[in-house]
Amino acid sequence: MAYKKPQISNEIVRFVGEISTTAGGYKKELNLISWNGGEAKYDIRDWNNDHSRSSKGITLTLEELKNLRDLLTTELADK
Repeated sequence: MAYKKPQISNEIVRFVGEISTTAGGYKKELNLISWNGGEAKYDIRDWNNDHSRSSKGITLTLEELKNLRDLLTTELADK
């Protein structure tokens, strides 16, 4: 029996902001996303214009996002 890649669904619950744009037109975004109908989490990844394709990214809970904020605040304090 052939292996079937599981279908992954996502719903962008809220667009938070655009971080950057690549030369190929993909946009690195921070969004609140529900994956496969689960609880929405914060997500950073590159998306094409209609959000039909994306790169690998990172998904964070609210607590992880707050920890990242604290780390970035400390890191950028002297910059």
